[in-house]
Formats: sequence, C-alpha cells, structure tokens
Amino acid sequence: MDEAISKALGYLRTQQKNDGSITDSGNAHAMTALAVMALSAVGNQATDPTPEGETLRKALDYLLASERQRDNGYFGSDGSRMYGHGIVTLTMAELLDMGVSPEQDARIRQRLRKGVDLILWSQDRKERNNEREFGGWRYEPDSRDSDLSVTIWQLMALRASKNAGLDVPREAIEKAVQYLKKCYKADSKGKDRVGGACGYQPGNNQSYAAGAAGLLALQVCGLYESDEVQGSADWLKSKKLEWDGRYFLYGTYYYAQGMYQKGGEYATHARREVETILLAKQKDDGSWRAQHGEEHNAGCVYGTSMAVLSLCVKYHYLPIYQR
Repeated sequence: MDEAISKALGYLRTQQKNDGSITDSGNAHAMTALAVMALSAVGNQATDPTPEGETLRKALDYLLASERQRDNGYFGSDGSRMYGHGIVTLTMAELLDMGVSPEQDARIRQRLRKGVDLILWSQDRKERNNEREFGGWRYEPDSRDSDLSVTIWQLMALRASKNAGLDVPREAIEKAVQYLKKCYKADSKGKDRVGGACGYQPGNNQSYAAGAAGLLALQVCGLYESDEVQGSADWLKSKKLEWDGRYFLYGTYYYAQGMYQKGGEYATHARREVETILLAKQKDDGSWRAQHGEEHNAGCVYGTSMAVLSLCVKYHYLPIYQR
C-alpha cells in the first residue's frame, strides 16, 4: 500500500499549477485543499526540504492568498460553494501551527477564525420554526434548507477547529445533532432495532454515501455510543462496497473514517474492504478517477485525494483522524 500512496502523491504533484493550485477540473480552492490534506495525511509538512514539502508550501500560499477568502470569510467562490468552504476551513484547522513561519501560522489562524464564523452564521440562517431544515447547512451560506452532504463538511471543520483550540459554541453542535437525527432512519423500531442509516435529507432513503457521512457526523458531534451510531455501523458493515456505486469515493472517505472511529471489528473490516477495492482500481499514473457520473466529472485530483485520505486513516497524522 505504501507504494500505491507514493505513486498517488507523485501524481498530485504533477497537477500543481504555477499559482500553487492543484486541480485538473475546476473548483481550485476545494481541490487544492483536498490535495493538501492527502499530502499531509502521510506525514508530509510544508517545512520539509522535499518535493512534497515544496508542493505543500506552494499550495498553502495559494490557499492563504487574500483573494481566496471573501471579506465575510467565505472560501467557496471557486464554484465549490459551501462544500469547498467546509473543505478549506477543515484544511486550515488541520494545518494550524504547521506553517513555515510564525507569520504564516498567524495568517492560517486568521483565515480559520473567519471561516468558522461564516459556518456558524450560515447555520443561524435556518429558521427555528422550520423543523426539517433547522441545524444543518446547504449549498450557499444564506441557504434556508439543509442536506447531510454539505452538513458533514461543516461539522468536520468545526470539530477540527475546536480540536485546534478555537471556540466553537456548544449550541452549534446541539443544533446539528437535531438535524442528523432527523436524517437517520432505523430498519426497525424500538430497542430491538438492529441497523439503520442516514439519508441525504430527512425522510430520504438510506444510501451508502449518506449512511457513511451520517456515521462520522454523529461521532463528530460526540454521539459515539448512541443507537444511531451503532445502527449505522452495523448497516454499513452489512453492505458490499461497489466501485461503480453513486458517490463511491465520497462515501468511502467517510466510511473509512467513521468505521475507524467506531473501532474493533468495524475498523478491521472497513480497512480490509477499502484497501481491497481501491488498490485494485488505481491507474498506472498513480491516480484514481471515480466511475460514476458526478464524481467521474470531478476529475482525478479529486478522486486521488479522496482515495489517499481513505487509505491513510490508520496513519492518523491528521488530527481529524485521531480517535
């Protein structure tokens, strides 16, 4: 597996542009941030005197440029919307105090604080009397509705920021828990239920990607021993991973993290499943590209970054991977 990851990181390095961004299909802020996390997930740092360190330095300079973040703290102006905002904010939190100088660390902290503040502001846009949408996030900062796929990125950014020492109000997590529980659907009711998973939005059917995102999101919110976490882990463990499934790489990133957090037989099972399917699908140049429509169109930087992050959970170099 180490050889596969090394080839993948080599591929990501070849996709770096002169301005420091790492992308092959648009959404440069979000894709660069994902690539930075992938490069960092095996222990590379911007201070390293290596090709990987140089790539990280250039990419971090790109992300920290003033034009990447609007005055209100928004990182999603590259077209990645709140997905990208959560991803870049998460990256800033993961790299806090890992810059090449005290000045750069100060810039990371400033950008991160503004990013977190926008996430909190965006959550507050939801009307309290709109029970279905309250507590989550959606595509734009001022969206009045919510979905799980956007919500999970904001929660991961908040969790990582709190781990890094920033103030994250408890109320924000409590509101998110309310939303997550509305997305969860048990296979049977009462104390005898044996499984279940989240859907994309409240009332939606369960799916692999949403179920995996829900498992991790619930744990990020501190519900490690809840019925919903146990049910989600059991539901996911019973599913066969399908490379051609919709949002496979997206779901597998959360599946790998969520099952690792669950631990024991769940972590062992997930690691075996993820390694088996991903290592067989890596291209000769070290990249991955999803097979299914939307993810296929996201390109190889996206696919490679998500695959590396799924495989690297066990290394726990990134704080967000630590139990």
